[in-house]
Amino acid sequence: MSPRRPRFWSLLHPRPGRRLPLGWRARYVHRRVKALGVGLADPGFAELLGRIDGAPPYGGNLVEVHVRGEEAFAAMRRAVAAARREVLLEAYIFSDDSTGRTLMDDLVQAAARGVEVRVLVDAVGSLGTRSSFWREMERRGVAVRLFHPLLSRVFLHPYRDHRKILVVDHQVAFTGGMNIADEYGSARPAKGGRTWRDSHLRVEGPVAREMAAVFAEGWVHAGGQPLDLAGAPGEARGEARVLVLESRPNRGHAESAAVLAAVVAAARQRVWITNAYFAPRRIALDILGRGAARGVDVRLLLPGKTDVPIVRHAGHGYYAGLLARGVRVFEYQPAVLHAKTVVADALVSVVGSTNLDFRSFHFNAECNLVILDAPTGVRMEAAFRQDLEESVEIEAEGWARRPAYHRLGDRLARLLAPAL
Repeated sequence: MSPRRPRFWSLLHPRPGRRLPLGWRARYVHRRVKALGVGLADPGFAELLGRIDGAPPYGGNLVEVHVRGEEAFAAMRRAVAAARREVLLEAYIFSDDSTGRTLMDDLVQAAARGVEVRVLVDAVGSLGTRSSFWREMERRGVAVRLFHPLLSRVFLHPYRDHRKILVVDHQVAFTGGMNIADEYGSARPAKGGRTWRDSHLRVEGPVAREMAAVFAEGWVHAGGQPLDLAGAPGEARGEARVLVLESRPNRGHAESAAVLAAVVAAARQRVWITNAYFAPRRIALDILGRGAARGVDVRLLLPGKTDVPIVRHAGHGYYAGLLARGVRVFEYQPAVLHAKTVVADALVSVVGSTNLDFRSFHFNAECNLVILDAPTGVRMEAAFRQDLEESVEIEAEGWARRPAYHRLGDRLARLLAPAL
């Protein structure tokens, strides 16, 4: 096979080089949904997703939802400990702290058993991790690559690898919003206070092989040798149908936006969205507003505390317009909110790394899973309701009375949204 077309390319969806037709893009996909008359419970909705992304969802998967970091990392560690052939780990942030050290030891132990272990990390996201940490990992048998290192290919620096992926033996995979650091996964974060609120998925079944292909694409781009993913997909383990919704610059961003728009357009009762960094393009506001206008209960849960204040202020610049169109907005209070999830009609869920901001839909490599599974939807709705109990709703009247300096800061931050 040509070196320009590695074997794993056939598993990627959308396929490299594909251009989504204009009529299927986010701005227009609601017309397709209306013309087809499909709701989220209809078999035709899965077919619609397949038309957008280039392949239908995988059936036969078992899904576990984790909303506590310590539980998610315990599950990841168990998976690594059970690995027999291969461990693939891709992270935006891999910190040299207690959580990072613990996971590194697990990876090293797997390598010592003869397991092929590969780690791909973003050079900017993990800028705070010393190079000696990576050298130690390699010295102990783990292959490591950095995505777009700072001292090479300078023109590529705006493009970052924001994915959070772990794949074990092409059978078990994890993804979501959690990076590898104490603030996500330790019961007692080093900086004090509560751990960040985030969501992560464990999936077992055929979808794991496409997750391996997603990793392989980034690995080769970062200078690693191509992975051979030939053979049958993993065994069926459950009933959930799962679509891998992933993207990188020049591939997949249009499809990701269109799938999210289709979920909102096909919802009949409610669409509840949690997002960490909310600074969207206007089309996102139109999509949410159209859903609310149809009588759908559209809610946004956004950070009350954040590690990037300017992005939170940029999001504030959209609140008035959202509230005027019937979208309810809440801010989570106890800790930094880092989750990126959608749950619609307790039937369709989306969990992954994509923020509703300009960077995620233009510059970043991202990975999300769209889950067509009622038990998962019920679990996601329960988590959302629990988060609402610790949140404050933004009311239009009170929001209009916020101080003038706050309004000015929101306007300025919103103007900067495409650069954030």
